[in-house]
Amino acid sequence: MINSFTIPILNHQRTIQVYLPKNYRDVSKRYPVLYMHDGQNVFENEDAIGGVALELNKYLEQNNLDLIIVAIDQNTYGDERINEYCPWINGQYSEKLTGEKSSLGGKGKEYVNFIVNELKPLIDRKYRTEKNQTYMAGISLGALISTYAACCYPDIFKRVASISSAFYRNQEEIEKLLKMRNLTCLERFYLDCGTMESGQNDEISKLFLSSNKAIYEILRNKNVKSRFNSIEQGEHNYKAFKERVPNFISYLMAEQV
Repeated sequence: MINSFTIPILNHQRTIQVYLPKNYRDVSKRYPVLYMHDGQNVFENEDAIGGVALELNKYLEQNNLDLIIVAIDQNTYGDERINEYCPWINGQYSEKLTGEKSSLGGKGKEYVNFIVNELKPLIDRKYRTEKNQTYMAGISLGALISTYAACCYPDIFKRVASISSAFYRNQEEIEKLLKMRNLTCLERFYLDCGTMESGQNDEISKLFLSSNKAIYEILRNKNVKSRFNSIEQGEHNYKAFKERVPNFISYLMAEQV
């Protein structure tokens, strides 16, 4: 069952889709909540930008997994997705990888604060959530902003999945933030990256993979329980991302050891 409503985020109306487990109405239990970005691509193919979605609702139901998912639509206006999912203006590593100097980014802090201070309280009031079991996952730039959220609010977003992370746009700053923050509250952190993120451009794919490995090494050195999967021949598209759903969902939902 998927409920939806609209809400203004950073002055733009956005659709929020909430997936509820199939037994939600039959029991009185509370559920962990997974917040996800690029919401148009989380559930149904017909709603997806590009026509391919993760179809997370189908995966959860087929595997009898009890999890509420809150999917936040991306801002499709101009470059606003980049602006909202990047906490800082794009840096030097971004220029090296893309070959372009960019002034995009910088609204990520406001976006995350909206989730924490407005959206999460609303969801916790409206649904039977397990308030202390709140997770976050994202793809590409959605992975960057998920990692930033975990750094700023590790006591809230205790389990995180970053898939094919576009850390490169804020590489320098996200590395600094990870190193300086106390992340002992984090329970699990999943990362993955394909070896062909840029298709046939080997140099860019190598830089993309290296940026992800650098983040994983910081997490590992800080003793955060984490996993990094290097996906051989993995590309940067939703067909490839969808294949990784079992990997990151099973890791996020595994019992704490």
